[in-house]
Amino acid sequence: MNPPNYGIPLAAALLAVLTACGNERPPFFQGYIEGEFLYLAAPQAGYLKSLDSPRGSRIKAGQVIFAVAADPDSQTLAEAEARTSSAREKLSNLGDPRRPPEIAALEAQVRAAEAALRLAQTQLGQQQALAQRNFVSQARLDEAKATRDRDAAQLEAARQQLASFRISLGRQGEVRSAAAEVEAAAAVAAQKRWLVERKAVAAPADGEVADTYYQPGEWVPAGAAVASLLPDARRRLRFYVPEVLIAGIRPGQPVEAQCDGCAEVIRASIDFIAPEAEYTPPVIYSRGSREKLVFRVEAVPAPEQAARLRPGLPVDVRLGGR
Repeated sequence: MNPPNYGIPLAAALLAVLTACGNERPPFFQGYIEGEFLYLAAPQAGYLKSLDSPRGSRIKAGQVIFAVAADPDSQTLAEAEARTSSAREKLSNLGDPRRPPEIAALEAQVRAAEAALRLAQTQLGQQQALAQRNFVSQARLDEAKATRDRDAAQLEAARQQLASFRISLGRQGEVRSAAAEVEAAAAVAAQKRWLVERKAVAAPADGEVADTYYQPGEWVPAGAAVASLLPDARRRLRFYVPEVLIAGIRPGQPVEAQCDGCAEVIRASIDFIAPEAEYTPPVIYSRGSREKLVFRVEAVPAPEQAARLRPGLPVDVRLGGR
């Protein structure tokens, strides 16, 4: 908010008058209260659901000012959270061993294979004894050996299967892939959650709602300001100091200001001095025109007084301690 610069020429004139009168007190510089507004918007478009803090109302930091309808972002958030839960269950299944009944079934298969192998070995011994007496053919003996070798291989396969079920199901590559899917799903859910949470916009600082630009039920484009906020910490004193006095001004220097109708002096501290001079009227440089050079100076009012200062209010500022 930038009121007309009616204070610039008057500041130089007032300084000249006070100096001519021999006033020993520091001169007054005319200025005004400046307000730095924040324009609050939601990142996603939607219908304005509620306007919780109408214009002119005082609010605290964190208090909700307005909310945009969350549909359909709330549904996409629910979908993303469901996908994240599914990915976590898959990863957990890959990391956990099989259930006890499945382990017991595999143990029974190992015992059956061991019994079959013992029988095959016994039958092979019998066939070898008979073969030495020429009671059986060589083909029967070879068949018994093949049966023994087959049962031995089946026993080894059953033991390996049981061992693999007792450790984590799946290879390390599958576990890493499942973990990556969990991270990706969680990132998408976090993004959707951020969008839903930003549909309700809260005040970032204590202050006053200066104006609102939409009514509940109206469509709000993405990024369009719904309300403007004037934080207490962004109300400032702005005044202009002549070129002949600017050398004595420094950041942190206290100032006092008075205004029409103010019951007490406004206390503030200088925090900004313009790096370049300005002219009271637009004239060219000359020795005589240097008296018309001024520097913009800004000061932060005391926190307990800031909320009562209205932007555009004219003030007379006097320098404090030097």
